[in-house]
Amino acid sequence: MSKRRKKKGHDEGHVDESWLLPYSDLLTLLLALFIVLFASSSIDAVKFQAISKAFSSALTGGTGMMEFPSPLPEGQMQADEETKDKNNDDPNGLQIDKKLLQKVDQKELEAVQEKVNKYIEENQLTGKLQTSLTGEGLMVSIRDNVLFAPGSADVRPEDLKIANEIAELLIMDPPRNIIISGHTDNVPIGNAPFESNWELSVMRAINFMKIILKNNELDPRMFSAKGFGEFQPVASNDSIEGKAKNRRVEILILPRTEAEPK
Repeated sequence: MSKRRKKKGHDEGHVDESWLLPYSDLLTLLLALFIVLFASSSIDAVKFQAISKAFSSALTGGTGMMEFPSPLPEGQMQADEETKDKNNDDPNGLQIDKKLLQKVDQKELEAVQEKVNKYIEENQLTGKLQTSLTGEGLMVSIRDNVLFAPGSADVRPEDLKIANEIAELLIMDPPRNIIISGHTDNVPIGNAPFESNWELSVMRAINFMKIILKNNELDPRMFSAKGFGEFQPVASNDSIEGKAKNRRVEILILPRTEAEPK
């Protein structure tokens, strides 16, 4: 009977919970370690301070080891936040100076324009090829009589050399997006297989682009073709000279950065 009572008394005793104290201390230290690691890897001092205060309040009632001083001098934290609100940040939190990038991009396009202009001068193509640099990019305009016979969308065999040389001028590292577009005057076309100037302009752009892309150093993914027919003239169609200017193929080399809204 005494053995039973002794065993029963042992079972009814309290479980030793002294191990919980070092375990809770260990968890607290681990939590503090992660907070310190977060603070050292983050550039946002305001978020760090807010998290520190939140954990301090939860774990120690508002005082204790989690109350770290701000890593920035007083007043600088607020100034940094105001600066951040005024600037556009990328996903990594790094501020990008768009105006600076646009200036660099403009310089690159100016260098390409200078190279094309030098080619035009050396090959005595002034008046047949022209370049212009605008907010839309670098435009290279080619008169239709440089590449095509009247009413035809096929580049003449004797003009393949010029087309291939133009392809060499379009090699850039890294490559840029390029749009090739065809344009005509407003004189109705009367020969097959084209039923309209629009169809003729489209096929001229496509056929010229096919020759350009025979250059293995150009990436076809960066190219697209359009046809506008007579609907985007650059001169009056009331004169022979105006009609000749409107019959053209244009190469638009696009900027890498978006222009600032006006």
